Amino acid sequence: MQQMQLYIGNKNYSSWSMRPWVLMRQAGIAFDEVLVRFDSFDAGSEFKQRLAAVSPTGKVPALVHGDLVVWDTLAIAEYLAEQFPGRALWPADAGARAMARSACAEMHSGFGALRSACPMNIEARLPEVGALIWRDQPGVRADVARLVALWTQLLEAHGGPLLFGGFSIADAYFAPVCARLVTYGLPVPPHIAAYVEQVMALPGVQAWVQGALAENDFREFEEPYRLRPAQG
Repeated sequence: MQQMQLYIGNKNYSSWSMRPWVLMRQAGIAFDEVLVRFDSFDAGSEFKQRLAAVSPTGKVPALVHGDLVVWDTLAIAEYLAEQFPGRALWPADAGARAMARSACAEMHSGFGALRSACPMNIEARLPEVGALIWRDQPGVRADVARLVALWTQLLEAHGGPLLFGGFSIADAYFAPVCARLVTYGLPVPPHIAAYVEQVMALPGVQAWVQGALAENDFREFEEPYRLRPAQG
């Protein structure tokens, strides 16, 4: 099989890129990483120019497989599940598979308040910012409450430690949310905190995190809440 290429943005900031990267790394699917650094998202930026030559949307992630380009995270996940049926990327049971797809689709299109107020930032620890967000933004509290309800339902139904027992697309899809909960210190019940720890400890997630920490690429436009990165 021809080697795949996955185009991603900065690991520290790009939650959309994190999903397929973690999925492929954790599932042992070989690919070449192509990092396109965030400079800006203006039409004339180097980022947009490089992506325009690859993806019709000019966004990351984009999976290139031969002459085929797949440019949406959920489409990438479905394509990988079809290409690698032996990796059990979706649950084997039809009902569980439908639930996993529903959960991923909800993440794909929902949780707007949490996404907006708490941009992904692997390197940072911002509990003070998180406390203010939690106090002042009911939409964020509602999004976290929905996450807690959804994850509780799935963990109880499938016995944990991950949402459908073993690793699946759903865990890759929620990995950036777990990272956000850690960065901003948002309060969750102990069983949800345990799930977050399980996800953050996955080898694929840890590899992404280490890559993010190694970037040392502070992007001011991605971090309106602070003037500089933490000093080591």
